[in-house]
Amino acid sequence: MVPILLVLLLALILFGVGFAVKILWWIALAVLVVWLLGFLVRSTTAGGRGRWYRW
Repeated sequence: MVPILLVLLLALILFGVGFAVKILWWIALAVLVVWLLGFLVRSTTAGGRGRWYRW
């Protein structure tokens, strides 16, 4: 999580607020997609016992 914040801070300094907000939006969207995929896989697998997602 810390490297993501450092990259966001660097983008904020170099490119301005708009670019940093755009990066933050894409990160949030990617996290949401991964969470939804994990939720779908957990609901479709029997017993819901996967190894790569421990929500």
